Amino acid sequence: MDAQSWPFLLAALGLGYLLGSIPFGLILTRSAGLGDVRSIGSGNIGATNVLRTGRKGLAAATLVGDALKGTAAVLIVGRFGAPEAALAAGLGAFLGHLFPVWLGFKGGKGVATFLGVLLALAPLAVLAFAAIWLGLAFLLRYSSAAALAASAATPALLWAMGETRAALLFVVLALLLWWKHMPNIRRLMDGTEGRIGQKG
Repeated sequence: MDAQSWPFLLAALGLGYLLGSIPFGLILTRSAGLGDVRSIGSGNIGATNVLRTGRKGLAAATLVGDALKGTAAVLIVGRFGAPEAALAAGLGAFLGHLFPVWLGFKGGKGVATFLGVLLALAPLAVLAFAAIWLGLAFLLRYSSAAALAASAATPALLWAMGETRAALLFVVLALLLWWKHMPNIRRLMDGTEGRIGQKG
């Protein structure tokens, strides 16, 4: 099958979706005997909510798993030498994480998978993302605000690096990430968003 054909692109999107829809946070917390992570905190399946169980190791494992499923989707499809298909796989992985069919299409907010896809497509851009996130997190003490700013800067960074196709993909991913963070944005605007290190 031609690696640039629509059937191949759809297959890449589907493979990415299946990998992205693996709910590592839910699987790991249940395996550890902690029950359903969706019943605590924000009800999210991501690493931040897993951290609310008090198990830092599980939160770190969730972060790594959610990132690497995006990386794996892009790299697996990329082995066939089809840049457009690799981008489709990255989109699929991100959509799978946000809207996993197994969980009624209610998934995570996407920051880790965003980074995982970025790592596969443009590793140097991950360093820029991290620098922006760390700088703003230190200054503002808001993890969500730092992630939102870093994600918004990513398409411009990719464009400046000459990664035009990846930049267009990350415009879409950043918009979806911002949409999933609307509750955080509302809390930031009214001053009720929790700060990094804040208790309670």
